[in-house]
Amino acid sequence: SVRLGLYFKKLTFIFLIFLNPHLPSWNQYCVLTFPLGLGDGQLYTWTDGLKRKDWHDYGSIHKDALRSGKGEHGKPYPLTEEDRDDSAYRENGFNIFVSNNIALERSLPDIRHANCKHKMYLEKLPNTSIIIPFHNEGWTSLLRTIHSIINRTPDSLIAEIILVDDFSDRGNIK
Repeated sequence: SVRLGLYFKKLTFIFLIFLNPHLPSWNQYCVLTFPLGLGDGQLYTWTDGLKRKDWHDYGSIHKDALRSGKGEHGKPYPLTEEDRDDSAYRENGFNIFVSNNIALERSLPDIRHANCKHKMYLEKLPNTSIIIPFHNEGWTSLLRTIHSIINRTPDSLIAEIILVDDFSDRGNIK
């Protein structure tokens, strides 16, 4: 009886969140599709009359796949014994030596679920402001974040990028 009650509560929740047409949901922005060999940037009109677009930049994806080097594709950066320095971890929470030696425009693995790689999104999406708060951040990791945003986001979707220094006290950040 208690188990059955929980079951109906879950069903009600699912209905309210996912099936209620009066609530905005992620469905208004994306539709799951299947790999059809769709081209970069092509537009498709769905049965609801809204145009959707394949926003993937297949040229960049292919170019990233060909990259090689230390730290590329999210692979570990091999350290020699003299490169290991615990003070780098204490100061930054990561090894700044490694960060300084990884390319600013490094490749990253695509860790999305396989079904997410074939989503089509509305042709016209709202742009957004990207706010990056930081405090005593390693300079190269901050630059890598900005490069990643610029290189992996269509220009039309970025209104602005705002860096907010949360009272850093390191001279190179100020």
